[in-house]
Amino acid sequence: MFIATLSLPILIGAGGLATDTVQWTLWQKEMQRQADSAALAGAFAKAQGADPIANATTDINRYTAVTLSAAPTIENAPTTGSYAGNSNAVRVVLQTGRKLPFSSLFLASAPTLRAEATAAVISNGNYCVIAFETMATTGVTMQGNATVNMGCGIATNSTASNAVVAGGSSSIYATPVSAVGGLQSSSNYASGTVLLPHSINQQDPFASLPTPVVPPGCSNQLNVAPNAMVDVANPTGVACYRGMNIKGTITFAPGVYIIDGNAFSASSQAAISGTGVTFVLTSNNATSNPSSIATLDMNGGANVQLTAPTSGPYQGVLIYQDRRAVDSGTNTINGNASSKLQGAVYMPSQAVSFSGDSGMNTQCIQIATRRVTFIGNNNIVNNCPSGSGSSAFTGTRVQLVG
Repeated sequence: MFIATLSLPILIGAGGLATDTVQWTLWQKEMQRQADSAALAGAFAKAQGADPIANATTDINRYTAVTLSAAPTIENAPTTGSYAGNSNAVRVVLQTGRKLPFSSLFLASAPTLRAEATAAVISNGNYCVIAFETMATTGVTMQGNATVNMGCGIATNSTASNAVVAGGSSSIYATPVSAVGGLQSSSNYASGTVLLPHSINQQDPFASLPTPVVPPGCSNQLNVAPNAMVDVANPTGVACYRGMNIKGTITFAPGVYIIDGNAFSASSQAAISGTGVTFVLTSNNATSNPSSIATLDMNGGANVQLTAPTSGPYQGVLIYQDRRAVDSGTNTINGNASSKLQGAVYMPSQAVSFSGDSGMNTQCIQIATRRVTFIGNNNIVNNCPSGSGSSAFTGTRVQLVG
């Protein structure tokens, strides 16, 4: 009894210290979750072009489980750690030093608890196809007997439960496959395909392209009859037509070709060639009547030999449809086995149906459209010549890195 009485203060002390230690541990875990969340919020803001410091601060103020004893440290870029100096990283440091009833009897001041987290916007692969669809509608569709060999990735901002559909007996060789929404595994994907569902929105790689302006005096339509052969000069570097209807053979000089309304139409007998060319599909009243913006209809069988400019404002861009276009109808890109397309097809507001051929040279093509459907055998390996101005789009994701 005497020994038990002497031991009682020790037991009470041990119990009290254990209780305080458990509370400190809980606070530490809460604060670490708060730091992780704030760093991620800041990095997500950075990825979307918003203010990372402001978003991290808002996220910290949203949680009140732990009272901080000092102002949070929020850095973009971090001043220390493996991501020091990286403007795509956000570092958050939190601390608290609250007293507890038992330990305060023995400690002159409360211990300082500290939590630190760093999140960053990092690459998640190279993509040669991006679908900008943001609704719960499929962004990328591979159907029928299509064999789609990308040699690079596919991304969509679609929020659909299955944002990329590999249907029918299609065979898909592309990795990674990224979507804001969900992705369902499929035997149509080749072995080793990496699926990245619930990813962040991929940014528009051509957002800086200028809004098209139709020059004055654009009144003539370019018509090429079957069996006709036409060479189109472009001495000023910018030419404008009220639509193009090509059924014969045509060679475009280097430069920009603005199509004001109507369509850029190529029949199955057409033979089209041009080096260093960009076709801009727009309309002189695009603001008041966006449905008048020109479209693309390139029929199967056409022999198309086109490469984008290697310099200038449209470097690497082969076809650019005015982003003011309404989402109606589908543009078509078809070509025969002898065709070659090099450069980007940028149609951010409308859908595209792409039907290549097993022999079609699309080794350096990028597709950035609202939605895209692949039909036929497409071999897009994204092997672009040095200095061509064309290249895959670098995708991004946000994750904790420290």
